[in-house]
Amino acid sequence: MRPVTDLERRVAPFDVQSEYQPSGDQPTAIAEIAERIGAGEKDVVLLGATGTGKTATVAWVAEKLQRPMLVMQPNKTLAAQFANELRQLFPENAVEYFVSYYDYYQPEAYVPQTDTYIEKDSSINEEVERLRHSATNSLLTRRDVIVVSTVSCIYGLGTPQEYVDRMLRLRVGDEMDRDAILRRLVEIQYTRNDMSFTRGTFRVRGDTLEIFPVYEEHAVRVEFFGDEVERLMALHPVTGDVISDDQELYVFPATHYVAGPERMERAIKGIEEELAEQTAHFQKNGQLLEAQRLQMRTSYDIEMMRQVGSCSGIENYSMHMDGRTRGSAPNTLLDYFPEDFVLVVDESHVAVPQIGGMYEGDMSRKRNLVDHGFRLPSAMDNRPLRWEEFVDRIGQTIYLSATPGDYELSRVPVDEHGGPDVVEQIIRPTGLVDPQVIVRPTKGQIDDLIEQINARTAKNERVLVTTLTKKMSEDLTDYLLEAGIRTRYLHSEVDTLKRIELLRELRMGEYDVLVGINLLREGLDLPEVSLVAILDADKAGFLRSDKSLIQTIGRAARNVSGEVHMYADTITPQMESAIEETNRRREKQIAYNLEHGVDPQPLRKKIADITDMLAREDETTQELLATWDGTQARGNKSKKAPTPGLRTLDKGQEQKDRESMPDLAGLPSSDLAELVQQLTEQMHTAAAELQFEVAARLRDEPGAAVTTGEELARRVRAAVFPRTRWREGYTPAEVDRFLAELAGALEAGRPVDAMVDSALFTPVRLTPGYDMDVVDTLLEDVVAESAGPAAPDVGPAGTRSTGEAAAASHTGARLASYVDSARFTMVRRGRRYAMRPVDDLLGDVREAALADQPTSSVAPSGLTTARLGEGYDADEVDRFLAGLGVAAPRT
Repeated sequence: MRPVTDLERRVAPFDVQSEYQPSGDQPTAIAEIAERIGAGEKDVVLLGATGTGKTATVAWVAEKLQRPMLVMQPNKTLAAQFANELRQLFPENAVEYFVSYYDYYQPEAYVPQTDTYIEKDSSINEEVERLRHSATNSLLTRRDVIVVSTVSCIYGLGTPQEYVDRMLRLRVGDEMDRDAILRRLVEIQYTRNDMSFTRGTFRVRGDTLEIFPVYEEHAVRVEFFGDEVERLMALHPVTGDVISDDQELYVFPATHYVAGPERMERAIKGIEEELAEQTAHFQKNGQLLEAQRLQMRTSYDIEMMRQVGSCSGIENYSMHMDGRTRGSAPNTLLDYFPEDFVLVVDESHVAVPQIGGMYEGDMSRKRNLVDHGFRLPSAMDNRPLRWEEFVDRIGQTIYLSATPGDYELSRVPVDEHGGPDVVEQIIRPTGLVDPQVIVRPTKGQIDDLIEQINARTAKNERVLVTTLTKKMSEDLTDYLLEAGIRTRYLHSEVDTLKRIELLRELRMGEYDVLVGINLLREGLDLPEVSLVAILDADKAGFLRSDKSLIQTIGRAARNVSGEVHMYADTITPQMESAIEETNRRREKQIAYNLEHGVDPQPLRKKIADITDMLAREDETTQELLATWDGTQARGNKSKKAPTPGLRTLDKGQEQKDRESMPDLAGLPSSDLAELVQQLTEQMHTAAAELQFEVAARLRDEPGAAVTTGEELARRVRAAVFPRTRWREGYTPAEVDRFLAELAGALEAGRPVDAMVDSALFTPVRLTPGYDMDVVDTLLEDVVAESAGPAAPDVGPAGTRSTGEAAAASHTGARLASYVDSARFTMVRRGRRYAMRPVDDLLGDVREAALADQPTSSVAPSGLTTARLGEGYDADEVDRFLAGLGVAAPRT
């Protein structure tokens, strides 16, 4: 529902400002898309190969159409990249960024099986919230707007009609009562604060009113002469410098969920009627607890809405606030756009399925809340749009993808050859062509692969290899390493930042081969890669579908000598389709290059990523630590304390930093409070600048030095452990039970070192368990940071033992229990024992202990060194057996 208003949108033409001009396929694609949209076609598909400049094409199309535009991206990262590129091309126009404003979001939920209610918990990023308000403000006040968004644009937002109706309009020369304006500002959720001038606040000084809108970087100053508005200015909120003088200004509400007194009273009446109806339903069915719970929670919300005009979770009452009927679609960002806006769906093969999947996921959670009395049934109408509702609200659409999905292709007319009539953009400005695809037999595929890898590494080029499973990728990595090839693997269990480091190291030549599974989803842009090897290419499934194969083939399209080798015994229809499409594009690209005399140029791209920023932050941190002097800090209250204990990428440097850190335990309470205050301010500053890694370290590290039992207990309860499947892990239920007991002991202030030292967990292998190293590290940290004695001496990672002294103090059943507690690190490289003989040997030792026989009588002759696959770390086994008096042979 578009708002009805006399508000005139400012008209300014889209104007692309770039030193480049359209080249390759771009001029044809731009003209054809603009022509089709101008002719009224509902849907247009742009089939754009990787590296052909689709972002620039969208910008030039917007310039030709001169219509507001919404660009949908499948995730926040791509949305941010796309928005930044468009801002560079449109410096004089409004390019907005609309995504979820939560840094952290735990939705409200109820788990009936365990009777667990999870309260909504969230952390809102103020800058992203400003950008959201800026997007709606721009959409209502100007025409030259491009909004780059994720699926957040289909989630419920306040009604645009009420948003416009509650707007405060100021014009020079108008007669307006100052106190009436102040009351109006309070009604639209602005807060008076004469001391701290932040977004969403206003302050009054005599005849001068200053307002800081939530969507602006600059504040507004209103000067009165009596009741007449004499002057309107935009000013810098910190320095107070006047930026501009204006004749008319609009101040939109501080929240999208705003309602006037009449609308609020009508909404409350509807809520009370629904509450009575639902309570009667629960009582009729004997659900007295649910009835009482709903009555209590809803009555509190109603009282808050009456007194302050809002409440926590007010969006759950949006149906009543908007005056909608049950089951009707909510208002979303789409309703803020004018009727003639153009929708662009980037990476449509991923984004289109996302749109359709949002509704059911939201409903499954809210049904439990409604059925158990936590929310009224109308809360289910605060939801994302269904697919059909989304289609009803959009107009003309442009789909962008290198591999368009079946839905997009079905929306366009059929060409003269019987296929979908799409706009193609497959010529790259650099002249690079799609790689040649070669099919090779699976027999001897690994030997052939090694030969191909050696040929590439001799030319200082890189190789990508894709497998079907994580196990295969790890085993192949081990095999290639044993063959002397520098190799790494990459899959979903690898940490996010580690993935970025791996890609950077591949480009820099620190290793030559990267083995992965679904590498097409990693957003790889690797000009150094000249060979992509696809193992088991003829195995049916998602990873070997025609679209997945085309995306994977595209990873080699950044190199002049790029090739793709598919290892298969038969050519499947999916392989045939992918190869035909690649060859078709390749032939067209080569013909274009020959016709225009283009010599393909290798892509030279700077090796830079997010780790550059993290490295700079670490360097700055070390400079701060180097300037710290504990004595000076205690003697000079004005000196800013640095951040203690930030982890660095260099483990040796980290240890030196820890040794040179001040002893926080010895700080006076006043200095300690000052330090905490300074670090808190630094944390908020880093978060406001979107440097979340720095903010997280500021949050976590200082607390480690002055952690209380309650803080440690909270950390223990919130711990999340990686799951293991192909290697040994701890039994999750046992770990969870122990951590619950540990948290209770910490809260009660009891020593926990002995409790942790005696912890024994049953290992599991073929079913998911908790990662042993992560669990052990947590327990060691808890002991080290608790108020009890120092942490006990623990064995190597995965071995919860205390060495020879512990074994010597054990006899009989205690010694058998000690043997049962043995945990050894699983390793793939280096000296390692086969696991079965070690387990059998420990079984013999255990039986000897129970029979009160000396453990030295057990013969260790069965131990063998593992040559392939995983095994127990031999040094750990040797140390453990030495503690038992059993000499392990070195084989």
